[in-house]
Amino acid sequence: MSITDPPRPHHTVTAIVVSHDGSRWLGETLEALLRQTRPVDRVVGVDNGSRDGSTALLTGALGPKAVLTLPRSTGFGEAVTEVLDRLGPGGGQEWIWLLHDDCAPDARALQALLRAADQDPRAAVLGPKLRDWLDRRLLLEVGVTVDRTGRRDTGLEAREFDQGQYDGVRDVLSVSTAGMLIRRDVWDEVGGLDPALPLFRDDLDLCWRVRSAGYRVLNVTQAVAWHAEAAYRRRRRITASGDHPRRLDRRNAMFVVMANLPFRPLLRALVRNLFGSLFRTVLFLAAKQPANALDEFLAFGSVFGHPVRMLRARRARALGREQSYGTIRRLLSPPGAGWRRLADRTQSYLSGAGFVESAGRHHAVTAAQQEDGEELLTDAGVTQRVFSNPGVLLFLALALVTLAAERSLIGGARLGGGALVPVIGGASDLWDLYREDYHQAGLGSDAWAPPYVAVLAVLSSLLFGKTWLAVSLLLLGSVPLAGLSAYVATRSMIPGRWTRVWLASSYALLPVATGAIAAGRLGTAVVLVLLPVYAALATRVLAGERRRARRAAWGLGLLLTVGTAFAPLVYPLAAVLGALAALAFPRRGVAVSMAVAFAVPVVLLFPWLLQTAADPGRLLLEAGLHQSSLVEARLPAQALLLLSPGGPGMPPLWVTGGLITACLAALLMRRNRMVIAIGWGVALFGVLVAILVSRTQVTSAGGDVEAPAWPGVPLAFAATGMLVVAALTADRIVEFRAAGGLRRAAALGVVLVAFSTPLLAAGMWVARGADGPLRGTVRDVVPALVAVNSAGGERALMLHGTEEGLRYTVLRGRTPVVGEADIPAPDGPRERVRLAAAGLVSGRGGDDARVLAAHGIRFVVLTAPVDPRLSQALDSQPALARMSLSRAVGVWRLTQQVALPAAPPGDPWHGRWLWAQAVLVLVVAALAAPGSRTDGAEPAPQEEPGPVRELAAR
Repeated sequence: MSITDPPRPHHTVTAIVVSHDGSRWLGETLEALLRQTRPVDRVVGVDNGSRDGSTALLTGALGPKAVLTLPRSTGFGEAVTEVLDRLGPGGGQEWIWLLHDDCAPDARALQALLRAADQDPRAAVLGPKLRDWLDRRLLLEVGVTVDRTGRRDTGLEAREFDQGQYDGVRDVLSVSTAGMLIRRDVWDEVGGLDPALPLFRDDLDLCWRVRSAGYRVLNVTQAVAWHAEAAYRRRRRITASGDHPRRLDRRNAMFVVMANLPFRPLLRALVRNLFGSLFRTVLFLAAKQPANALDEFLAFGSVFGHPVRMLRARRARALGREQSYGTIRRLLSPPGAGWRRLADRTQSYLSGAGFVESAGRHHAVTAAQQEDGEELLTDAGVTQRVFSNPGVLLFLALALVTLAAERSLIGGARLGGGALVPVIGGASDLWDLYREDYHQAGLGSDAWAPPYVAVLAVLSSLLFGKTWLAVSLLLLGSVPLAGLSAYVATRSMIPGRWTRVWLASSYALLPVATGAIAAGRLGTAVVLVLLPVYAALATRVLAGERRRARRAAWGLGLLLTVGTAFAPLVYPLAAVLGALAALAFPRRGVAVSMAVAFAVPVVLLFPWLLQTAADPGRLLLEAGLHQSSLVEARLPAQALLLLSPGGPGMPPLWVTGGLITACLAALLMRRNRMVIAIGWGVALFGVLVAILVSRTQVTSAGGDVEAPAWPGVPLAFAATGMLVVAALTADRIVEFRAAGGLRRAAALGVVLVAFSTPLLAAGMWVARGADGPLRGTVRDVVPALVAVNSAGGERALMLHGTEEGLRYTVLRGRTPVVGEADIPAPDGPRERVRLAAAGLVSGRGGDDARVLAAHGIRFVVLTAPVDPRLSQALDSQPALARMSLSRAVGVWRLTQQVALPAAPPGDPWHGRWLWAQAVLVLVVAALAAPGSRTDGAEPAPQEEPGPVRELAAR
């Protein structure tokens, strides 16, 4: 030491070990305490009513005179205060070293803490680096901070190993009482641990008050201690408080923040806690954790329901609170950290689903730079892991391909054409349509609105009422969404990330996908996104643990409801495959789970599903218009076998040849025969249904079009079976490649051919564009002249001459909103209007005009291209007066009085059932929502093999 250095104070250290039913850890803790390289000067053991022999351990190690026994309900702070009240002051500068019974310090821990204290006379509280008791490499704490709502933040990733990345002496907001070294005079000055906080957050409150008093709190990473966190992880019963531990922790967190913040930050934190607690309560209920929801609610009430206690606590902490807040603010979690935690938890959840495959959860690391006090945030880990993940890269690549291919559709004024009516209106229009018990659209109908309208209404509401954005997301974004869905859903079935990338990209770029977009088939686009999720949930139903299987069954039922609402054919296809799967895997509870999954759509879609099943042809239709120009009358068999459903937007047949070749190559494999048989069975079933569908004539909801149904949905089922077969045999291809010779050449050939499918499909789609009847900008279906003169809701008869004959549609003086065209017209009025329309163009007289007037039709419109013969026929009718005529459109008005038919009285059960339906949807969603374990010590989840992998193992 230099002669100019000030003399170092003589340190006296009193160690206090507090025990409560901790005999399984206490022996190692006492041994570690007694072998310190810098021995403690005094040791006192306190036992709070242990029933497991902890008192005997303390007495045997420290002697009976050094052990104090207190009641079982005594808190940690009360025990320490009781010891200090009975002890006299030590010599020199006295330090108190607090140890839990489950905290074993390293032999050099105390020496390192005192050395750091010698370097800074303002250091009053010092804490060691804490590692896990069981996995001694695992970091638990290097100091702790909180946000303004009391949420604890260690600045560490989950299961982060100690590699020296945080080494040094660091300013922190708080250190744990497990290994805390605090000056005795500072303890007395600030009043020690608050007895109102018997457990949890008492260390945070003490350190905050120490900082408010002008002292420093340091974490010294050269000092190491191993902590079991027995109370936090519920490894022993807590008796110091009557509250549930989680409720106690949350209550104390809010109490400490509210008691120590200055007035203005307190007001902001009050609002954050109010809305944050309500939000977390709702999230806990949605996650089927009612106990946690109750704890959150009661914790908030217990803090803010006792204002006198809060005012008393704030008055006791008033000294230095305003002056020290500038320093403390830099040590609190920065604004937005809570949202980052929510995003990271979402990332962790997606990791379990296979989207993000990195282990652990990231937290923003906050440190006060000692030079200028600026905050340092390191979020690069999340970005790096996300954007290096194959699933994310696949999604981005498919999104870029989609943008390039749909260049003519993006940015238009109004999306429409093909099967998609021009997208107008907002979420409120969809809700009105779905709630109506009688629809004035068309000829009027009391039929139930298609339930997909409600799905679009919900999505539109979430997108700020923009229906066009919801439709664009589902239809135009279906390719990247389908690729992401296939990649995530096959994690439990398909080994190898890059195999899943091939599967997902091939699936997303199927001719079904590009054809659905080109023709505006919203129903097929939605089903394409949902189909891989169906497969993943069905796998879990068949092979998962009973509770997980039942939860998956509710989820499968809910998503089947959505798919069936858009394309009713999904339900019978899935039901047949589900029944066969239940028979093939007769495990306990599978039949019940499958029954649950297929009962949910029947209940939630009642009575619309019953109304649809009454006309079996309507099961083959999907959301949108049914037009003969969108399907091929006699689709060749080779097209169906190559998964091409026909119609606009189809690539050449040879594009999917690589996929078929890879699937045929799987038949040569001797292993996995059961898997191959099941996959090909699904594929052949889908192809056979597609053949049947493409040969079936179906009448549109309005009754004006009869044409073959489009086989896109069954071909999507077939493609799923083929892709799973090819992907599950990829490991054999790798073996062949390693074998050398002809096998190596054959394996490389199969791989090249297989990868040609997504590459060729993407290239052809980009080169051709999303060409088809779908357009980014379409005109209103109803001419502006008709819309202006239809203020009273009068209807318009839209006539269109085709090679097959005259087609007609009745509209209510405006372009219909999405879903109105799917409401079936009643047979009687529809037939009378059909005969009247035919009479007008054939030259019959006023009786036909009177029929139109009786049904509220005031205008007759000829759509492009206007047929001169039809316009002359309408001009010759004395009951019609021409308003406008051009090559694009012709408009005539009935000369006689027109009155809209009165709507029948409303059905009182209609509205009641809609409310019941909403409640049932929420109940099913809650039953399907993933639960979470609430125990502190959780074993690492083990992936359960799905039925496909079980079969593959055979």
